[in-house]
Amino acid sequence: MASTVLSKLPKVPQSWKNNIQTFGRSLLLPIALLAPVGMIMGICSALGQSYMVERFPFLGNEILKLVLTSLSSITSIIFNNIPLLFAMGVAQGVAKHEKGIAVFASVVGYLVLNVTMNVYLTASGTLADAETMAQVGQGVYLGVQTVKLEALGGIIAGLVAAATANRFYRLELPLAFAFFGGKKSIPILTVVFIIPLGLIIPVIWSWITSFLISISFIFTTDYIGASIYYMFNRMLIPFGLHHVLASVVRFTEAGGVYMINGTEYVGILNAMNEVLFNLGPDSPYWSELMPKLSSYLGGAQELTTLFRVPAIGLAMYKTSFLKNRKMAKGVITTCVLTAFLGNITEPLEFSFLFISPALFIIYCVLCGIGMLPYQLLNISIGYIRGTIFDFGIFGLMYENTHWINLILLGIANFFLFYFVFKWYILKFQLETPGREPFEVEESASELLKQKDWPAIAGIVIEGLGGKDNIVHVENCISRLRIDLVDPSKVDQMKIKDSGCAGIFFPSEKHIHVVFGPHVEFVRHAVDDKLKEK
Repeated sequence: MASTVLSKLPKVPQSWKNNIQTFGRSLLLPIALLAPVGMIMGICSALGQSYMVERFPFLGNEILKLVLTSLSSITSIIFNNIPLLFAMGVAQGVAKHEKGIAVFASVVGYLVLNVTMNVYLTASGTLADAETMAQVGQGVYLGVQTVKLEALGGIIAGLVAAATANRFYRLELPLAFAFFGGKKSIPILTVVFIIPLGLIIPVIWSWITSFLISISFIFTTDYIGASIYYMFNRMLIPFGLHHVLASVVRFTEAGGVYMINGTEYVGILNAMNEVLFNLGPDSPYWSELMPKLSSYLGGAQELTTLFRVPAIGLAMYKTSFLKNRKMAKGVITTCVLTAFLGNITEPLEFSFLFISPALFIIYCVLCGIGMLPYQLLNISIGYIRGTIFDFGIFGLMYENTHWINLILLGIANFFLFYFVFKWYILKFQLETPGREPFEVEESASELLKQKDWPAIAGIVIEGLGGKDNIVHVENCISRLRIDLVDPSKVDQMKIKDSGCAGIFFPSEKHIHVVFGPHVEFVRHAVDDKLKEK
């Protein structure tokens, strides 16, 4: 019956579907960088924390500290510039023409977007002080205080640059301005298109921020407030607004006002610091306040980093095609370890967010539901990050943390997320890592085994009807994607001699040829052949 209902739903136009898939694939480049770098940064940052040095004195060795600090600084530059990475990745992936110029234009566009938003904030008198800017959704990027869009800002710049490249790469101008035509027009027009967005976005963001502040009292309701908070926190990740919500709850009255030994502490984090670092587990305030305070900080986050993310990763691995599992295993394992060690969950979350927004919403709702028993179980584990290191230090080494209850709740979360994700991926045939439509064996062809890319490329071009029948060639993770002049000239039997794993036409004049993880080398060889006279 469900399939009958689904079959009656309006079909997404093929062009839209292709564009969405192209956009989703464009995010893989920055994600591929963030995962291993985040893992290194997480380890170095955790081992350099003062509480770790106190527990393990050898970490205080000056040479070791220098190495850890240096690695942390080097890797942090990547995460401090995530929007820029997404701008370039999206521009490169979505642009069909002049990809290099599109990437250049995306950087220009992102810089202009930030400065334009800064100009608006300054002119409107809404540029916040350094102490309060995080609470109103502002931050400093590349030396400019602006609206804190996070990755979304880069994605916007990348999409504008790519769309401009696709539309205007052959723009012809009058003779007097001819020098600025063609591909040179792409960054210029990107600036023109970005400026209005930079003036509109701060207005929209101020409305959203005001709304979040106005409903923040809901998030501090005993027992259920933390669940609602965590659900919203996850939902806001794609927009970068989760930092606004976190800052409001951590540092303002929206997170509560706590009277501790006659002194008033405003916000979740200020109260946590007093109880955790000054009063300790023997204080009556520990049992009274820590279950609630920690449900907004590291203890709650550990449910995601230590249990939910591994569960999702396992579901992806188990639903991957058997012959693709070796490749999928490396990608998934890196994403899981990045969260486990560094509290960086975005690589895994982004891996399914754009493939299935509905699944991401389900994920956010499940995060809220999985939090419901937290305060009832008196879990009292600090601190902010929520990594395995925080669990070891603040869970196992502190008394009265009830860490065993976190493990029990985490196990329940693990099974909940694993079975829901596994069911959903299989039910709706999502192309999560390792679930490409065709499995690839390297033994499929002697040419593939010998890695004779020029020979493979020659066969493919001949099978496609020759150079004159090929309009455009690109590739995704496993396939060549080719636009054709006349699809009737394609000889599929000839193409199969190349050792490809499959061939199909997603639209009339667009063909996919599947080669698996070697596809990039085949693509380069095809490009070289097409350039030959």
